[in-house]
Amino acid sequence: MRLFDFLNKEHTIAGPGFNRWLVPPAALAIHLCIGMAYGFSVFWLPLSKAIGITESLACPADMGFMTQVFSTSCDWKISMLGWMYTLFFVFLGLAAWLFGGWLEHAGPRKAGLVSAVCWCGGLVISALGIYTHQIWLMWLGSGVIGGIGLGLGYISPVSTLIKWFPDRRGMATGMAIMGFGGGAMIGAPLADKLMKHFATANSVGVWETFLALAAIYFVFMVAGALTYRVPATGWKPEGWTPPAKAANTMITSRHVHASRVWGIPQFWLIWGVLFLNVSAGIGILGMASPLLQEVFGGRLIGVDLGFNELDAAQKGQIAAIAAGFTGLLSLFNIGGRFFWASCSDYIGRKATYFIFLILGFILYVSIPSMAHAGQLALFVGFICIILSMYGGGFATVPAYLADLFGTQMVGAIHGRLLTAWAAAGVLGPILINYIREYQIANGVPKAQAYDVTMYVLAGLIVVGIVLNTMIRPLADRHFMTDDELVAEKKLAHERDISAASGTRSGRAGRAGVASSPAVAGFAWAAVGIPLMLGVWITLQKASVLFK
Repeated sequence: MRLFDFLNKEHTIAGPGFNRWLVPPAALAIHLCIGMAYGFSVFWLPLSKAIGITESLACPADMGFMTQVFSTSCDWKISMLGWMYTLFFVFLGLAAWLFGGWLEHAGPRKAGLVSAVCWCGGLVISALGIYTHQIWLMWLGSGVIGGIGLGLGYISPVSTLIKWFPDRRGMATGMAIMGFGGGAMIGAPLADKLMKHFATANSVGVWETFLALAAIYFVFMVAGALTYRVPATGWKPEGWTPPAKAANTMITSRHVHASRVWGIPQFWLIWGVLFLNVSAGIGILGMASPLLQEVFGGRLIGVDLGFNELDAAQKGQIAAIAAGFTGLLSLFNIGGRFFWASCSDYIGRKATYFIFLILGFILYVSIPSMAHAGQLALFVGFICIILSMYGGGFATVPAYLADLFGTQMVGAIHGRLLTAWAAAGVLGPILINYIREYQIANGVPKAQAYDVTMYVLAGLIVVGIVLNTMIRPLADRHFMTDDELVAEKKLAHERDISAASGTRSGRAGRAGVASSPAVAGFAWAAVGIPLMLGVWITLQKASVLFK
């Protein structure tokens, strides 16, 4: 066997007795690392003082944008650093789309390792950019190369988990995608501690932190990638019988080729549903802190004053409460990914999305009334539920795709669908930011500046309800023929279960110690302990809301 043959998909086929519960922690190990993309704002303030150290050293007013990009004599604006977010999610969507088909043929192990190299290598390039004070290196490193790593890492386990858990598709993908939402809960506090540790009189400690995170993440992501196994063709859980076609017409036993989905109406209907659900949720997520502060103002600390009437100390108090609010939202975002995706296994994906959309509409149109009435608990509760459904939409959609398009190329189809996320990442923040600014510019008090936005977001949800209603099972002409399916399985290096244990490929994936419950327990502890620690830290921050 050649040196790197173990990376090939045919060498990751599991043998009889392999414990399928080893695969979700492998996926979590990768998703918890790349999920730090959500937590990058922890670096913006320190990086805005990378030259001045104690305070930002502003560039001359007449300095052009491109001169600022290459300047080593003045600090970056936070608005320049914020472009990292845009690059993250644009290149995540592009990479998931462009490399989804390759992933199906190369397998999750190879894709996971490429993801680790891109994400961690991007952090190293960004560290060099900070050290030399060249922001374009940060955009290239973490934004472009790291964004490609995000896309590959995000979709790498989807097809594999759906094939290992045909009986619990939603739960399986929910567990993995939950990790992406939880990555910042672990990474942001860790980064904060590392920056304080590395900070000196001449450094804010960020480039050193990037290198440390790159090393830590690389270990976890490689371990996760090497743990991936794929089931042999024909494998199914013991005692499980696939549902009869007549029992659920929304679940197909056939398969669609990823290259055909662009011409299938159902793909675009799901694309639209995800786009609208995420646009509404991501708009709220991005403005959660100022939303709470400006709507409730001094009422958050028992003072009957508007936000602009508060002094600096009072604004500091409500800022701390708003930080706890954003932490609480992150918990609902994460929990919703597992909860709603698991529920979809019992009530169906279409019904789950109807809950997201109909309940979401009711909550969006109710939020202004709750705010005007000063109902803080209901206001917070409503937005928490919205964020749970925002996360649940991400976690449920891979199983929705598998139901409609089959499992053979669901990873590649999911990658194409994630272009909806990239588009929503542009629309959502634009809607909530520009409508707010327009309202304020026209004399609307800040406490009421979000009312129109909520009604607009509710309007998007109505369109989503209509699109979800239109989703029907696919026509026969969209599915692969038997010959096309055989050819695709050959390209995907699939091997029948009867041959999986008697070949070199089978030996590479033989159960061995992997069938031991102790090994599975260790794998779950390796990802579960950091995740629980992140939850605990976030709960402590969120507790200020209830004091």
